[in-house]
Amino acid sequence: MSWAMLSRAMAVPLILGLVCFLPALIAAQPGSGVRDTAYWLQLVLTCYSGARLATMILSTRRRLLQGVFWMFVYIAMGVAPFAQAVIGQTPTPMVGPRSDLVTAIALVLVGCAAFDLGALLASRRPLRRRTAARASGGRATAHPVRLRLLVLLAFAASGYYVLKLGGPAVFFSSRQEISASVADSGVVSGGSNVGSAFLKGFGTVPALLAFLFLTRRLVTSRRARRSPSTVLVWCALLLVNLVVNNPVSNARYWFLTVLVSLLFTAFPASAAMYRSVLAMGVIGALVLFPYADRFRYDDSGYRPVQSSSVFEPLATKDYDQSVMFANTISWVDTRGHTYGRQLAGSAFFFVPRAAWSGKPEDTGVRVGQWMGMNMTNLSAPLWTELWVDFGAPGMIGGFAVIGYAAARTDRRYARAVSRDGPGPGSVLAIAAPLIAGYTFILLRGPLLQAAGKLAIAALCLALVTSFRDRNEQRSH
Repeated sequence: MSWAMLSRAMAVPLILGLVCFLPALIAAQPGSGVRDTAYWLQLVLTCYSGARLATMILSTRRRLLQGVFWMFVYIAMGVAPFAQAVIGQTPTPMVGPRSDLVTAIALVLVGCAAFDLGALLASRRPLRRRTAARASGGRATAHPVRLRLLVLLAFAASGYYVLKLGGPAVFFSSRQEISASVADSGVVSGGSNVGSAFLKGFGTVPALLAFLFLTRRLVTSRRARRSPSTVLVWCALLLVNLVVNNPVSNARYWFLTVLVSLLFTAFPASAAMYRSVLAMGVIGALVLFPYADRFRYDDSGYRPVQSSSVFEPLATKDYDQSVMFANTISWVDTRGHTYGRQLAGSAFFFVPRAAWSGKPEDTGVRVGQWMGMNMTNLSAPLWTELWVDFGAPGMIGGFAVIGYAAARTDRRYARAVSRDGPGPGSVLAIAAPLIAGYTFILLRGPLLQAAGKLAIAALCLALVTSFRDRNEQRSH
């Protein structure tokens, strides 16, 4: 049976499941939620994002960035807040009036529409012709010598990270133990987390990228699979990643980045894998993700989830994006917009607070402090970051640009992993899956926390990237 026939058979149940059945099942749950304007707007957002996610899954093209965007919106901004609206509970208290929640949900809807508009505009513009790409110096590929340098950097940086924290054993204890080891390592000083961010970033990101590049070589090149040295280095990098990038010692969103980028790299042309990641990601996020913080604390600090419904953890754990947007709107009403100051703090994350005394804190932290929260590790979704700095016009324009860039990148990625693509060393074939996985972190926020690893990944990609003629690419 062809995929076209299979997709037609799947279309109706998939769309009904995401758009109708799941929202109806949540709406039927017992709870004290009020069915007001916020409730109905949340239902509209859930159905809208569910329809767009179904479109991504059923698409004949692999739209990595757009697919992950809509998966996040459907789960974190749609289903979970809708369950909160029905049950009448939220992971984080809402301190402002109910009207701020209505405004937040409406702005999320507007941002999603702007994303769709940007993607539509990108689809109307043809990609640059290959002849023009060659005239500009060829496509971006990994230079063989520079890739070896990245591998050496990965081993050195991860080795230093492991030794600095006291050996491999600590990476299989808990994130609480990792944080304590980082504090004891002496890289945190004067209340600045720049040192710890660089230690964790360089200890994890180069190892992941080197592993992804070698994975692509083994998947796409028979010559690489027959090379004992390549296979041995790949096995060594696998062991390094099992230590520094395992789900025990890392945040769930980062391990999700590792998993998604690896799957899309190992199966670059598999339509089944692409659709499985999007479809199973919804199930995993609803059923498994709220329980996946088992390794955040040690045994004495861990508190298992007690719930009578599969939807109750959605209302009480993790998914605070919608209510935090409402709280941020309340905060901005009292303090005013920051006009780029928060984004500047994210862009210059590497500047220590000792050198920049007025360096902005995480948006989630600032709002949490204003709320009087003891625990300020709160989310600040991308809608919030754009709203805080630039208001509604900046948020709408920002999401239009993001939608345009995501659609263009998806089209270029589809060409990069095709048979006619630039071969095993394609940088885009690695960068796009990595960005797709990291999209969860960028959309969840805060940006200041996300900027460190993103900048290190960009530096590593810049290190290995070379623009070469296609014939020269094939010779390697």
